[in-house]
Formats: sequence, C-alpha cells, structure tokens
Amino acid sequence: MAATPRSPQIHGNIKVIMYLQVIGGFVLLLGGAEVMVRGAVGLSERLGISKLVIGMTVVAFGTSAPELLVSLNAALSGSPGLAIGNVVGSNIANILLVLGAAGMIMPIASEPRELRADGMVLLVGTAIFIALTFRGIIDVPGALVLLIVFGGFIYYSFWREKNGSGHFAEEVDEFEAVPHSLWLALTLLLIGFIGLFVGSELLVDGGIEIAKSFGVSEAVIGLTIIAFGTSLPELAASVVAAYRNHTDVALGNVVGSNMFNIVGIMGVVGAVTPLQVPARVFDFDMWVMALATILLMPYMIGARGTLGRIESILFLVFYGAYIAAIGIGIDHIIPA
Repeated sequence: MAATPRSPQIHGNIKVIMYLQVIGGFVLLLGGAEVMVRGAVGLSERLGISKLVIGMTVVAFGTSAPELLVSLNAALSGSPGLAIGNVVGSNIANILLVLGAAGMIMPIASEPRELRADGMVLLVGTAIFIALTFRGIIDVPGALVLLIVFGGFIYYSFWREKNGSGHFAEEVDEFEAVPHSLWLALTLLLIGFIGLFVGSELLVDGGIEIAKSFGVSEAVIGLTIIAFGTSLPELAASVVAAYRNHTDVALGNVVGSNMFNIVGIMGVVGAVTPLQVPARVFDFDMWVMALATILLMPYMIGARGTLGRIESILFLVFYGAYIAAIGIGIDHIIPA
C-alpha cells in the first residue's frame, strides 16, 4: 500500500528515461556518423584512395549507417516492425522532408541527362522491394534478391563515376575539417563507430518502450520518430549542399540513400534474420513511399526541370499530412 502513491512518480520517471534514451540515441547516431565519416575520409585520403571510391563507399555507407545499425539492432531485438518501419519511413522522409527543406533554401535544378538513369534505378529498386513484401516476409531468398540488386547498383554507380557523370565524388568535397593525421583519423573512425553502436542501442530500446507506453505498434515508432532521427544526416547534408548551391549533390544524396535503404540495408538485415512485414506497413506506408518516389520522378527524368519553392512547400505539406494521418489513428484503422 505504501508504494501505491509513488507509482505515478515512478511511471513518470520511466517515461523521462525513455525520452532521454531516444534523445541520447539521436545525438550519438548523428555525432557518430559525422565523426566516423570524417575519420574514414581522412584515412582514405591518407592512403591515397581516389575521391570516386571514397564517395561511393565511405560517404555513401557512412550517411546510411544510422539506418543500418538501428534496423539491424531492432531486428535482432525481436522488433522487425521497427526495422522495416525505419527504412520505409526514412525513404518517405528523405523525399518529402529532406528535399522539401533543401528546396525551400535553394530551388533544386536537375540535369535530366544525368539523373534520368538514377531515377529509373530508384524506381526499379523500389518496385522490387515492394514486390518482395507481397510474400509477407523478407527472408534469405528475398534478401539475396535485394543484395544482388544492390550489387548491380554499386557496379552501375562505379561505372558512371568513372565516366564522369556521377555525384559521389562531389559529396566528398562537402566535408570540411577532415583529419590529415593517420592516428587522428583512426581515432575518429573508432569513436564514430562506438557512437553509432551505442546510439542505435539506446534508440531502439527507447523506441520500443515508447511504443509500449502509448499502446501503438513498434512499426509506427519506426515510421515516425526513428525514421525522422535516422534521416537527420541526409537532412543536414542536403540542406548544407543546397545552401552552397550544390543542389545536384542534395538530390543525388537522397536518391543514393533511398537505394541503400531499401535494397542494401533490407538485404543485409533480411539475410541475418527474417523480417515479418507488418500489415499496416504493407497496406498503407509502403504505398506512401511508392507515391513519394513517383512524385520525384518528373524531376529525375526531365518532365520538370526544377524543384522550386512552391513544389518544396507541397512536399513538406504532404509529409505533414502523412505524419498527421498516423497521429489521428491510421494505426487503429489498419491492423498492425
């Protein structure tokens, strides 16, 4: 009986801990990704590796590292809904939120001849991923298909970079204050990886507890809070690129990140442990991702040359409407 009056206070303390876990996870993920990429770029330059290879491997993998570690951690913790929700929600946020915010700063002008192929690759990758989810699970056979597509994407990107029509090498130039000391680069690389690992642990644990406390599915937390947090590196990189008038880099960053997410990350995670696809993700969120990808296509294939501020506002409104749809109870209308 004596413990009863303290129970609301204890419950409140638990909620505070949950939120601190999530905030701490975001901070460590963002800081870890930034520090790791700078250390890896510095190490690669020290070893004489070309910007082409650095951009395609170090920078591309580094900016997608938060989604990879969070999704892998969630899947291994028995929360596949959070893992898939994180990737699907991140792809939605990358297009509607990240490009919307970047386009508000500087209209994003596209070069159709250079981006048309990228757009088709993203469209095909998205279609293959959605087709595999019809099976209700991303298991080893499905993961192998995704990894084969991912390997093809890497090979294609390398070929384009060698022919001077890619964007990965340009992304390397967006990083400043890269360490030139070998030991400093190695130290930053190690610190960054530790930050990513610990941050993913905190974020997944906090996200699961928040889902339980609000009585919503883990997929919803993955689609919203976790997806927004793991998309912050792309948001920061694209906004900075737009501010510097490197809008092609901002667009290329989003396209590359989305491909890494749906075929690379889902392929790796699915190969490690089977991922059950939540019904609500398949019935609703997957198609929002598909629609967002289709909305991007006119700017990739040349039907529209510039993603201006009006279009950017519409992208942000669409993203706000999507989050609002989840907030008003779409999770209760569609089975989790």
